Amino acid sequence: MAEFLDLEAQDAVRMPWNVLPGTKSESAQCVIPISAIYTPLKPLPAETPVLPYSPLRCRNCRSILNPFAIVDFSTPTNKIWICCFCLQRNHFPPHYQAISDANLPAELFPQYTSIEYEDPSSPSAQDSSPPVFMFVVDTCIIEEEIGFLKSALLQILGMVPENCLIGLITFGTNVHVHELGFEQCTKYNVFKGSKEVTKDQLLELMGFFAKKPKPSAGVIAGPRDGLSQESIARFLLPASQCEFALNSILEELQKDPWPVPADQRSARSTGTALNIAAHLLGLCVPGSGARIMAFLGGPSTEGPGSIVSKNLSEPIRSHKDLDKDSAPFYHKAVKFYEGLAKQLVHQGHVLDVFACALDQVGVAELKVAIERTGGFVVLAESFGHSVFKDSLKRMFQSGDHDLGLSANGIFEVNCSKDIKVQGIIGPCASLEKKGPLASENVIGQGNTTAWKMCGLDKTTSLCLIFDIVKKENPDAITQSANNQFYFQFLTYYQHSSGKMRLRATTLSRRWVAGAGSIQDLIAGFDQEAAAVVMARQVSFKMETEAEFDPIRWLDKSLIHICSRFGDYQKDSPSSFSLSPRFSIFPQFIFHLRRSQFVQVFNNSPDETAYFRMILNRENVANSVVMIQPSLISYSFHSGPEPVLLDVAAIAADRILLLDSYFTIVVFHGSTIAQWRKAGYHEQPEHKAFAQLLRAPKDDADSIVRERFPVPRLVICDQHGSQARFLLAKLNPSATYNTDAPVPGGDIIFTDDVSFEVFLDHLQRLAVQ
Repeated sequence: MAEFLDLEAQDAVRMPWNVLPGTKSESAQCVIPISAIYTPLKPLPAETPVLPYSPLRCRNCRSILNPFAIVDFSTPTNKIWICCFCLQRNHFPPHYQAISDANLPAELFPQYTSIEYEDPSSPSAQDSSPPVFMFVVDTCIIEEEIGFLKSALLQILGMVPENCLIGLITFGTNVHVHELGFEQCTKYNVFKGSKEVTKDQLLELMGFFAKKPKPSAGVIAGPRDGLSQESIARFLLPASQCEFALNSILEELQKDPWPVPADQRSARSTGTALNIAAHLLGLCVPGSGARIMAFLGGPSTEGPGSIVSKNLSEPIRSHKDLDKDSAPFYHKAVKFYEGLAKQLVHQGHVLDVFACALDQVGVAELKVAIERTGGFVVLAESFGHSVFKDSLKRMFQSGDHDLGLSANGIFEVNCSKDIKVQGIIGPCASLEKKGPLASENVIGQGNTTAWKMCGLDKTTSLCLIFDIVKKENPDAITQSANNQFYFQFLTYYQHSSGKMRLRATTLSRRWVAGAGSIQDLIAGFDQEAAAVVMARQVSFKMETEAEFDPIRWLDKSLIHICSRFGDYQKDSPSSFSLSPRFSIFPQFIFHLRRSQFVQVFNNSPDETAYFRMILNRENVANSVVMIQPSLISYSFHSGPEPVLLDVAAIAADRILLLDSYFTIVVFHGSTIAQWRKAGYHEQPEHKAFAQLLRAPKDDADSIVRERFPVPRLVICDQHGSQARFLLAKLNPSATYNTDAPVPGGDIIFTDDVSFEVFLDHLQRLAVQ
């Protein structure tokens, strides 16, 4: 894997196929599509410069000058470069005339395949619009939860940069828009939660044009279109000016006063509150890096976007209801949030959701708006839980753990003429820029070569899926001289300094076709990237295709891959073997079949939506941990060492550390647990035991510190109730049906097949 990690370090790209099948029919036989997982804002190596000028573009295809361009230095006055994408000849402008073989501009250096440009004419941090945070707070929660939420919000007010603009909306049965600029007393505008409010009504009701006439025509958005600065400053104020007002409002914040009958849910108007927040930001700060941060403590039951009725006798929709199409509110709510997503994308604003409740709050319906705007989602049981508190703090932390929040991104793709883009699965929205490079086969956000990314950070990763459209016969191909495909990814974004930047990444990949190309394809196969692409694809298909059977689709894909790339004699399973490049791939698919992305019925629709949103935005290394968790063993006999994700790893005198990305489990074997309960680690002569107990806990803490959203930490003992968090992830090689386990080991009560049985079946089917 080392060379793939080196490529990722340089260009932030991982591709399942690093040597590409050259024709349409060959790429179809490869099963896993030609794809790339790209992290646009992954920090570049320290020595990479930021170029203080605009990039040079090809006059024909608009791609940017890069190290793969052919440069002709022969004419002293009129130097030329040939674009590697469309072979157009372009003249260098006058200020490039001094270049030569020995004096190259940075964008032609072979090591700078990824480089950033910062336009000197873009506004500086002082002139550009400051970040905006609109807090939307649910008050239909019990007093204790309100206390937890208050203290978390008061804590982050001290961390927000002083120039940030802040607004506050609280909601329950009604929606309250607080006027932070009115200091004499608490003042807010009240809206009925059951009614949808339009932008024009908002202008009217909130007195934006009380002191001057409203313009008769045109869209009203921001100070340029007739809104006075003082009318905006009533609702959005710099953190340094509104700290006192916000503190006093939050201190006095109370549970929604409307009475709730014992047999009913609270009337919670989440949709109306988010709608008003979006309109308000669209009027006051269109096009700026604004985030709506919604803190939700229960299901929406009032007004647009409701997910359940108020009657407690009616349960909230489950996966079974969605499958049978018997969730009466679901489609209407999704349609409402699709409209909200469209509006937010148009305005360039982000929706973040912090859902803290034992019940579902409607994340499954909100998913479309969160994902298309590039927002964060955090799911916890309570506002007092460390998962919520630490994740919220991480958003405002600076230094090593800075998330690198950036805004207003536009992502564009350019590629060789024999390739088209099917679409992107990830946190972005299509800009519907159709062109010759957009494929008719669409997956995810497709039918375009440009996407909007309202919010993005250092780890946001997109999965691009391509289509090979070359149809020639293989022999003609193998003789052609230029067997390179080129890709260029362009990301425009507002850097945290306030300036607009452009990151350009240009890649070249060799293609092969015809007889004898299989060995080349195998040599360039990245099984981790392949597993992640399959996981994103299967999740997407489960959400969009009605009669889709994920297990069958994964099994068929795996059998096809093994029979195409395996080594075997026909009808002889014992002769089957896979190259080391493919050997772990069946294991990844085995764990993916058992993962929370595919086995959805033991989770709620909200949890499934949460898991998939995070899978769709994380890089390869993090996604692999979600698919196949890592397991580390600690014992007296050896230092920490990775062990197989198998029930056989459990032993009475071992501690296991499981990292499944969303949950970190520290699992004590039965003997270790007995010694700990007896307090041996507190006795001076058992120092080694105290160190053994501390080591996995320290390692778990360091994982928790690095990760966002912060994972749940579970510390448990063998045979304890919480041991299920570990057992659910292990390969069931010892179950209640098999022979007795080793003394001190464990068994899993399941009818699932073990990996060994799965592999036997796979070999039998692959050789047919």
